[in-house]
Amino acid sequence: MDDFRSLADLLDLQEVDLQIDRLLQDRQSLPELEEYRKAHQTAEVAATALATAEQELRGTSLELDKTEGELEMTTGRLDAEQNRLYAGGMSARDADYLRREVEMLDRKRREAEDRVLELMEEREQQEGRVERLRAESEDAVTVKNALESVIKEAWKGIDGRLAIKEVRKAEIVPVIDEELLELYERLRETKEGVAVGALTDNMCGGCHLKLTAAEVLDAKRSDPPRCIHCRRILVV
Repeated sequence: MDDFRSLADLLDLQEVDLQIDRLLQDRQSLPELEEYRKAHQTAEVAATALATAEQELRGTSLELDKTEGELEMTTGRLDAEQNRLYAGGMSARDADYLRREVEMLDRKRREAEDRVLELMEEREQQEGRVERLRAESEDAVTVKNALESVIKEAWKGIDGRLAIKEVRKAEIVPVIDEELLELYERLRETKEGVAVGALTDNMCGGCHLKLTAAEVLDAKRSDPPRCIHCRRILVV
């Protein structure tokens, strides 16, 4: 394989890799991503608040149903005992006992009525809160979904360009010497993705430092040529 051709292809590969790196960076740094994260968090908080409010409303409704049932039973017993008391025909002792029973049931009825009114007012307030939180939750989900659509569309475009670059990379890699390719990959990990530099006017295209004539000769004797300053591969 022609050494110069392999090195020149390495420059092409680096350009493609750098374009892939930029596209991947673009994919992860869309401004909508941060907005989406905030919108997602807002939607989750709203959903949690709504679930809590709905649970509280269910609890209040159940207690109201139970209290209304107890009120109905107490009222029924009170009416029955009052009718017995008003009917007469019992001893003074029994009448006194029944009177106390009627008073106790009447007090219990009034307490139940008061509690029913409290629960009805509480439920009404909770229903208003649930309605408000449901609207907030729906709005938050709408915003999140809109941002998700924007992100997916942007990713679709980026992924399309990435696919083209990956095809181009797959065409270049096979024509490069394996050992050279391994060195290139190692250098990319430690040189911020730039492993190769073209030597132009005795200047390294990687670190942009000038090499003396003697240093250029030394670099050319290396296999592959390496910059004495940054140790990147040089395409002479």
